[in-house]
Amino acid sequence: MTVCSQKNISVVIPVFRNQETIEETCLQIFNVYQQTFSQHELEIVLVDDGSDDDSYKKLLSIYERYPEKIVIVKLSRNFGQLFAILAGYSIARGDAIITISADLQDPVSLMADMVAHWEQGNEIVVAYRQGREDDIAARLFSKAAYSVAKKANPNMPSGGFDYLLLSRKAVDLLKAFHGRHRFFQGDVLWLGLKTVFIPYIRKKRKFGKSGWSFSRKIKYFIDLILDSSYLPIRLMSAVGVITALTGCVYAIAIVYAWLVNQTPFQGWAPLMIIVLLVGGMIMTMLGVIGEYLWRIYDDVRERPMYVIDKIICDETQTKIK
Repeated sequence: MTVCSQKNISVVIPVFRNQETIEETCLQIFNVYQQTFSQHELEIVLVDDGSDDDSYKKLLSIYERYPEKIVIVKLSRNFGQLFAILAGYSIARGDAIITISADLQDPVSLMADMVAHWEQGNEIVVAYRQGREDDIAARLFSKAAYSVAKKANPNMPSGGFDYLLLSRKAVDLLKAFHGRHRFFQGDVLWLGLKTVFIPYIRKKRKFGKSGWSFSRKIKYFIDLILDSSYLPIRLMSAVGVITALTGCVYAIAIVYAWLVNQTPFQGWAPLMIIVLLVGGMIMTMLGVIGEYLWRIYDDVRERPMYVIDKIICDETQTKIK
C-alpha cells in the first residue's frame, strides 16, 4: 500500500454516484482552506465506493489538477458509506481528519470552526443537523431513528450527524473497533473524548439521487437499535415475564372455574386467540435473537470490511492485492 507523507488536516469524502457534486465540493474545501486554515497542510482523500456512474472519472480529473493535495482510494465494489469512511481513515495521515459528504448538503464553511475547535484542544468536533430541508419522509425517519439513539446515549444530537472532525487519537481508537454491523455515530460518542457540537441546517439535495435506499435506511435503523442499546433483549424479557404472569393468573382462574363447575367458556376461540398471541410473541423474539446471532456469525468469519483496489497518490498508482 502506498504511504503518503503526513499532512496536518485530512478531509475524507466517501463518493458514491456523486459525479455532479464532487468537483464543486473539493473546490469549496480549497476555498475555505485558503481563507481560514492555510497554516496547516491539507490532503483530501476521495474514496470511490464502487460508483457506477462517472464519479471515478471525475476523481481522476480532480487529481490531475491538484495531485499534491488529492488522494484517490478506489474500492473494489460498493461496501457502504461507513466502510468507505473507514477505508479513508486507513489512508489519511492528518493530525485531524474531517469527514463530509460529497452531495453539497453540508456547509463546507463550517470546517473553519471545526479546525478552530480542534486547535483549542477538542478531540471530536461534531457538526449536527439542527434541522434539514429534506422531504418529510427523510425528516420523520431521522427523527425516529435518532430519538431511539438518544435514549441509549443522551449526548446524541436529536438530528444525528455525519459531518465531523476527529483527532488522530480518536481515529486510531475507532480503527481498533471490530464488527461489521455498527452504529458509527454511537461509536464516536462512546469514546468519551472531549467533544464540542456545532449546529447547522442540512440543505436539500439538488443533484443526483441519494444512495440511501429504503432498505438501507431500515438496515441502518436495525443496526442503530441492536448496536447501541440492550432495549430489544430487555423488552423481550419484560414481555416474557408479563406473558408468563398473565398465563399463571389465567391458569388459576381456569382451575378454579373447573373446580366449581363454572367453565368460563365453551369452544376453541379463546384458546386460538391465546395461541396466536403467544405464538406471535415467540416468533418475534426468535427474530430478534436471530438478528443478534447473524451479526455474531458475520463477525466471526472475520472477512475484511472493505477491499481497496487502487490508491492514487503522488503520481503513484498501486494495485492492492
